[in-house]
Formats: sequence, C-alpha cells, structure tokens
Amino acid sequence: MDLTFKKESMIKNHLLARGIESKLIIDAFMSVDRHLFVKEEDIIFAYDDFPLDIGFNQTISQPFIVALMLEYLNINKNDKVLEIGTGSGYQTAILSLLAKEVYTAEINLNLSIQAKKKLDKMGYTNIKFKHGNGYEGYIEYAPYSKIIVSCASSKIPEELIAQLDKAGKMIIPIGNSFSQYLYLITRFKDQFKTKRLDAVRFVPMVE
Repeated sequence: MDLTFKKESMIKNHLLARGIESKLIIDAFMSVDRHLFVKEEDIIFAYDDFPLDIGFNQTISQPFIVALMLEYLNINKNDKVLEIGTGSGYQTAILSLLAKEVYTAEINLNLSIQAKKKLDKMGYTNIKFKHGNGYEGYIEYAPYSKIIVSCASSKIPEELIAQLDKAGKMIIPIGNSFSQYLYLITRFKDQFKTKRLDAVRFVPMVE
C-alpha cells in the first residue's frame, strides 16, 4: 500500500480540487502523516475524505473540513492558537506547523495522554496540552489570536469568546445531532461579528 501516493491523491482530489488555496495549509497536510493518527485496522482508509473512529466515542475529522476551517482562520506564524478537542492529535500537529504556539484542550484523559505522548515523540515542541472541559478553554494562557473548536456546541460558548484577543477569530460548529453549521466569530476590540458558514457534522462537545 503506497501511503505517500494516497496522501498526495487526497490533497489533490479532496483539498485542492475543492478550493483549498493556501500553500501553507497544503504543505502542512503533506508534512503530517494521517495514517499515524488512526487505528491500525483503519490505516487503509487514512487518506480517504471522511472521519474515522479513534475510540471513546470520538473521531478524527474529515481532512477537507480540517483544511476548510484552517483556511477560514487564516493562521500565520505569529499566531497563538487554542484548539478545543485534541482528539488523535492530527489537527494539533498541523496547527503546530502553521502557528507560533498551540494550546490544546481535551476532555478525555486517555486521548489527551495518547496525543501528547505521540506528538512529543514526533518532535513537536510548540504545543501545550490540557486535560479539561473544552467549554472553559485554556484560560491560563489566554488571550488567543485564533481558536478552533473540533466538536459541536449547542451555542457559542461565552468563556471561549472571552479568551480571544482584541483582533482574534474563532471557528466553531454549532448545532445538534441533526443540523450543524460552522460559525466564524471575528473580534474587533469589544465588538464581535458572527458569520454562518458551511453545514458540517461533528461529535458533540462534552462538559
């Protein structure tokens, strides 16, 4: 099984062909091996464009949706990013290549430990991990220039909004098990602009 070919095919057919334009994002996807973040029995599916089960009622997100969310956020090398939902650590690894610093929170202790162990072993050094409630964010290191939420909330959490810096952006799926949309929240000092984007399907955010 030629995983390099499958990864290149994923990027060509599911990212570039569907409108992902950022070279930085494409390069980050090329640099991170998704097959290292899935179950052994799912490696054959690692570069298909759909979520995969990672245990504990959680999934590794669809590659296109990860890329789409990152493109909406327009992360740069000066950004301090908060990720809610570490999960497998795949998106965390991509974020670490795009941003200056990544702070990631995961409510499931097992997933948090596994992701930290894996990413530390891979040599990622600009990531701080937290086991805790995603609704509370990671207030110790706030504010953040960008926040990305990888699980669906029924509403926009005020605690996370409060952790955005004065010109920050947050992307989050909002909805229930039947209907969800991505929302992009942009802060201008003490004003907030909210824009509804694409329909999506994420696992629910857990308190």
